[in-house]
Amino acid sequence: MIKGKLLLTSLAVLASTTLFSACSESNSKTGSKNPSAKNLPSPEEKEVETEVAQTEYEPTDTALYNKKIKELANGDTTGKWPVKKQPYPLPGAILPYKRVVTYYGNLYSKKMGALGEYAPKEMLRMLYAEVAKWEKIDPSTPVQPALHYIAVVAAGDPGKDGKYRNRMPDKQIDSVLTISRMKKDMIVFLDIQVALSTIRDELPRLEKYLKMPNVHLGIDPEFSMKGGVLPGKKIGTYDASEINYVSDYLAKLVKDNNLPPKIFVVHRFTKNMVTNYKNIKLRPEVQIVMHMDGWGEPDLKLGTHRHFIYSEPVQFTGFKLFYKNDLKKAPHRLMTPAELMKLKPRPSYIQYQ
Repeated sequence: MIKGKLLLTSLAVLASTTLFSACSESNSKTGSKNPSAKNLPSPEEKEVETEVAQTEYEPTDTALYNKKIKELANGDTTGKWPVKKQPYPLPGAILPYKRVVTYYGNLYSKKMGALGEYAPKEMLRMLYAEVAKWEKIDPSTPVQPALHYIAVVAAGDPGKDGKYRNRMPDKQIDSVLTISRMKKDMIVFLDIQVALSTIRDELPRLEKYLKMPNVHLGIDPEFSMKGGVLPGKKIGTYDASEINYVSDYLAKLVKDNNLPPKIFVVHRFTKNMVTNYKNIKLRPEVQIVMHMDGWGEPDLKLGTHRHFIYSEPVQFTGFKLFYKNDLKKAPHRLMTPAELMKLKPRPSYIQYQ
């Protein structure tokens, strides 16, 4: 049973171009009940398979890769995009050949995102409606549907070890994998909010899942606290050295287990959430997405993207849309796929919360 409170509060806006990521929207007690369990197959009906599948993947089409990253740059003439000297990925890469469209959340909370707010069948119906919009706006880029599940959640109380984070039980991760199998060829992201723990302590606990070819990773600097500051009191940070540790770890898993490249999502909506970005290393085994994770009205979101995603290029980019928080201020609407396709670069990863 998960004890305490998930951290569901946001900090104030730090600057006119800065957004706070509302990973959730209001304080909520956690418990052992799963609000999304309706219509979910039981473990007895569908056992989760965690062994690595040995698969031969098609060789990397380098000509198509070059074409697609040029398309993503969307006519940028500054020299920032596409990123220079990036390695070609190993066979089986998803990016840039496809665009990932995903629902985010946690099964213990209806307030942290669509994944958790709705019963699985309804949630998947909604997700695939968004997928259809992206297929229509960009028919040349297939859409890869995904679920993005918060597997380590920043908490409002210290817990027994004083780390202010809750590790989700394996049975809940298994449930998300089972939901993903309700549709063909879905992938899953496991997300980590370390709070007062460290990425070195939290990442290895997910290794058996990351050895699966359809499981990828996200990390959230917002809740990577330094100096004993509690989550929710200040926006956290990751340095390039910590991001490189994760990338190294994933690359080893890929090489040792004959896996396709892992997509590695880093949430970001302030400058200090990621430090020394120029030192982030790129590898054929890992595809890094710097993800614009802030909420607000369209102009504010575009400003955050311009300052912290466009201006500090790493490899690929993502963009997050909040069904509730983005509607709080005028014009009270979500940005559309057509609007996001005008970005430089165009996002390769779209997340709905």
